[in-house]
Amino acid sequence: MEALRQDDPRRFGPYTVLARFRETASAVRYLARDTDGDGRVVVTAARPELAALPAFRRRFQAEARTAERLSGGWVQPPLAGPEDDGLWTAAAYVPALTLAEAIALAGPLPERAVRILGAGLAETLSRVHATGAVLQGLAPGTVLLAEDGPRLTAFGPLGGAAGAEAREGGQLSVRLGYLTPEQVGGEAAGTPSDLFVLGLLLAYAATGTTPFADGPADGAAERIAHASAELGSVPDALRGLIAGCLAKDPADRPGAGAVAAELALEGAAGLARGGWLPEPVATAVTDQAARVRALDTAAEAGTETGAGTAAGTADAGAVAPAGTADAGTDAGAVAPAGTADAGTDAGAAAPAGTADAGTDAGAAAPAGTAGAGIRQSDPATAQLALPRALPVPASATPEPPHTPASPAQGPWHAPAASPAQGAPHAPASGLPPAQTPAAARQPYAYPYPAAPAALPQQLPAGPSPAPPAAPAPGRRGLLTAVAAGAAGLVVGGGAVLALGSDDQAAATDDKPSAAPRPTVPGRAPEPRWTYTHPATAPVPLTAGVWRDELLVLTGTDRATALDLRTGRARWTSKDAAGAQKVLAAGDGLCFLAGPAEFLWLSSKDGRVEHRVRYADQFTDVPGMKVGPLTGLTGNVLWFTGSHTVTVKAPKPKKGEKPGKDTQVAKAYLFAYDVVRREEVWRTAVPAGRDGTPAYRLTAVRDADVVLAQDAATLTAADAKAAKGKALFRCFDRASGKPLWNRQFGSVSPTAAALGDEEGRLYAAVGSGLQAFETATGKPVWTLAGPEGSVFGTPVLAGKLLHTANRAQEVGAVEAATGRLAWRRSTEVPLGGNAPALTLSTGGGTLLAADSTQVTAFATADGRRLWKFQDIGAQEPKGATVSAPYRVLAAGKTVVVRRERAFYAFPVA
Repeated sequence: MEALRQDDPRRFGPYTVLARFRETASAVRYLARDTDGDGRVVVTAARPELAALPAFRRRFQAEARTAERLSGGWVQPPLAGPEDDGLWTAAAYVPALTLAEAIALAGPLPERAVRILGAGLAETLSRVHATGAVLQGLAPGTVLLAEDGPRLTAFGPLGGAAGAEAREGGQLSVRLGYLTPEQVGGEAAGTPSDLFVLGLLLAYAATGTTPFADGPADGAAERIAHASAELGSVPDALRGLIAGCLAKDPADRPGAGAVAAELALEGAAGLARGGWLPEPVATAVTDQAARVRALDTAAEAGTETGAGTAAGTADAGAVAPAGTADAGTDAGAVAPAGTADAGTDAGAAAPAGTADAGTDAGAAAPAGTAGAGIRQSDPATAQLALPRALPVPASATPEPPHTPASPAQGPWHAPAASPAQGAPHAPASGLPPAQTPAAARQPYAYPYPAAPAALPQQLPAGPSPAPPAAPAPGRRGLLTAVAAGAAGLVVGGGAVLALGSDDQAAATDDKPSAAPRPTVPGRAPEPRWTYTHPATAPVPLTAGVWRDELLVLTGTDRATALDLRTGRARWTSKDAAGAQKVLAAGDGLCFLAGPAEFLWLSSKDGRVEHRVRYADQFTDVPGMKVGPLTGLTGNVLWFTGSHTVTVKAPKPKKGEKPGKDTQVAKAYLFAYDVVRREEVWRTAVPAGRDGTPAYRLTAVRDADVVLAQDAATLTAADAKAAKGKALFRCFDRASGKPLWNRQFGSVSPTAAALGDEEGRLYAAVGSGLQAFETATGKPVWTLAGPEGSVFGTPVLAGKLLHTANRAQEVGAVEAATGRLAWRRSTEVPLGGNAPALTLSTGGGTLLAADSTQVTAFATADGRRLWKFQDIGAQEPKGATVSAPYRVLAAGKTVVVRRERAFYAFPVA
């Protein structure tokens, strides 16, 4: 953190800037406060010299959209952004150190902390990889360690780049900090590439160095591609997993979901409960938060005393992160002496005395040397950028004179690597460490061990490629440049910025890649097909499966049937506009209940085969309004309907005025045979709030059926009479005769509930799940849930009852005893509803769907099989989709729906 410079912006939209926080190769991060002054935010603003490039603007905006789509969990949700086309984003400030800062401060992390770090990153990667995209944003300076878990701050190769600079012809040169064996070999980065870099980061976190650090810098590419990873210092329990991530063949690396599950079966958030940071890091995080709170006091004092600058205060209070040599270098990779220039590769550590004109003032210059490249601080924040009194270690030695680079680079020259990602470093073995003043190496008011060797560069620094003429090079040229060991990839003209290949850029920015991919553990299998409902049509109201052959979507304008084998539309029917979910009604017929009629459509072409209008068949219920269908068993459909009748006022007594007639609703529960197209029985039931009550089918048994009224349709009188408890009704299946009305314990009207054929009712009660005998109402067993959580509707599978709760726990218990069989976490951030459960037709897979993702579990033992999350928008510039995921089972396929998008996955 350092004081603001004279040319720094003071406002971004509603945010007032307080201080410079960190820098990256492509952006500067500022600490700011919102309009009301209560909230602290981090604003990431593009560097001005890069913002003018069209390729940079597209990439910056694309990665901002990716951050928005990934928001939640270990990604801070974006806040208000620019109203125009300004290149900045804002997110809530979270006190945290970068991974590099933490390693420099406290040394290698304990095994538990490494597990939490890796699980959190893998959980985020699994969400990215579910779309077919590649993150390419992992680095020691882009990963934050906060009190409650890790955070990711870069969402693409630009955010995670070690260097970025503008070149002639409107081109952008970007240098990646970490390349993988396949990239060294000239191949494009794929999702396994993220796992390789994750393996590097975990090894770095566990040991303080990387598995390929030994050896000369110019042999780094060879070691990455062919040498065995040195993992002797990695804890035994982590060694196998990290070795798998570092496999040379991408196909041999595990999926992100599998890594997350192996590192923290209960999820990173669950494992981090109770604290996870080493004491020095936790103290530093607390100290940082205190310094941020103190910035407001300083800002107010500066406003009152004026903006005059005291002599000699060239960023006097700004202190560079521990071990940072200059603004032109990143953590861990070594370049030959004197090569700290724009072409220095990612992570190149310049020897003592090398710097450029863009060096932060926080990297202290000798006394009295306020050079042209050193910017003056504003007094408002300079004095509180860091605590005043910092102990100076006895071993501290002064820094050699500051050597400016070519003035042509300008004061805003983009550094070759990002000091601001906070990546302190020590040079690789064999080279003397760069010396910095004590103040620059000691950002906290207590001692810390020397920084271990950080991540080395994975390609040697090559000569800066000559500026190519527009247009931009093609895929072959880009891959050749990587294979040759060039420091960066050059893109320009009108092309979208591509790092690794043109194809990858398209997949990262806009939509999942269409290229087939193999099934990898932890990752969703390749969809058999995908379908997006036309943007010109209304969003479908319902989606239902017909005999494992069709997926039928109903909307306000039509019904559409898709072939479940191919995902292609088989037919559409405007006659079924506004209909409810499809049901099977005999061979070759799709049954749909519309607003005014029952329809039977041909499954082959959607033509109407039969039509029964309510006014024609239910003549004694004129103007009947049909509620949501209750359920179907065999050929019998249960549904509710109501109509309004006039109740005449009683004849007045002599001398009294006549009363007024009243309109009242009469409601019925119907049993209807959809094959014979005739009513089986009806029975009167209390009317609902708007006339027709809605019932949930709770249990179907040989002799009876148990229903519960939807709380939203209870009349005020019924809700008051229920005294906050749900009322369950039982009817004889053959005649419709009411058998009993009963309440169970303290089950509320909104509680999830399910019954079975054995006479038990399972319902959410408080934070637990209880089983009751329906015959007596007596409780049988109770399953306790996390405090403050609520269980969702369970799913029966033989003798097991599958459960889910708002703590994002999915599990299985023995239905008869409540004995826990297994319990797992979906790894979804807390705060939403319990996931909706769906059992595959074959019974081998349980799917949990919520507003964040779909997680597949093996029903036998609860193993997490895979996760799926789409990109959140059907078009690159379309509105972000926040609708929850829903799952339908059909044979050996499950169909995942999110608003207009449908994906068919194979399951067991």
